[in-house]
Amino acid sequence: MTDAGLIERFLEAQAAERGAALNSLLAYRRDLTAFADHLAAAGGALLAVDKPAIERFLVACEAEGLAASTRARRLSAIRGLTRFMHEEGLRPDDPAIKLRGPTKPKALPKTLSEAEVEALLAAAGTTAPSEEGRLRDSCLMQLLYATGMRVTELVSLPVSAARGDPRMLLVRGKGGKERMVPLSAQARAALAAWLRARDAADDAARAEGRPGSARLFPSRGKAGHVTRAWFHGRLKTFAARAGVEPSKVSPHVLRHAFATHLLQGGADLRAIQAMLGHADISTTEIYTHVLESRLRDLVLTHHPLAGP
Repeated sequence: MTDAGLIERFLEAQAAERGAALNSLLAYRRDLTAFADHLAAAGGALLAVDKPAIERFLVACEAEGLAASTRARRLSAIRGLTRFMHEEGLRPDDPAIKLRGPTKPKALPKTLSEAEVEALLAAAGTTAPSEEGRLRDSCLMQLLYATGMRVTELVSLPVSAARGDPRMLLVRGKGGKERMVPLSAQARAALAAWLRARDAADDAARAEGRPGSARLFPSRGKAGHVTRAWFHGRLKTFAARAGVEPSKVSPHVLRHAFATHLLQGGADLRAIQAMLGHADISTTEIYTHVLESRLRDLVLTHHPLAGP
């Protein structure tokens, strides 16, 4: 079996048995292809890899200047592959089982202030040249900030999820897991306004013999809905119009803002975990550190005895 064939077989198993998301599969492929290329340059192959060969690859990655987080991700992909080979009977052992990867520093998630988010929401409703575009942009932003959805979950929403003036949306997340997220009054209003415009455009398309769309945010592109990259670009445009530094803004930063602002308002950490779709509470707990950092900065800069 070739290295490329083995990687594809592993990816198929990840998709079928573990419900791995497309982005995860793409990352696995990139990392394992880089590993296979490294082995091939030294005359090796994935099926015959041993622990020293994996260690040499990690050393080479560090020498390239790759971040600890990237090296840890690559080792995680390799571990998954060697475990797969062992479980499938392709080799008698698992050479990566005792390998320890680089420690990833826990960086606090970047977020935005409530005033910055308000400015972005206002810009979303005034930037596009057409009324339809402004309603779409406003709906996207209101839903993102109201629910904390991942950007892929947001742009790929089916229109059926938004019918009937819902108080909650059913979201399909990583690994096909479903969860319910509540909608704010502003988000529901923006959703209703966008649905009217979207349905009118859909009816016009059908009248011209073109098919309608099953997506809430349809597009003529291959995916059938607006893409993550397109929305990322729109966010930068909103930021520039709102006077917010564009480098600070991304869909994931809005997700962080959603969680941080909820926690600041006294929301329960378990409820935030459920809304974000985190499998482990420890992932959600990082937002408590964001608050601790902000409170510390507040004391150091505003307390009368803080000093220069």
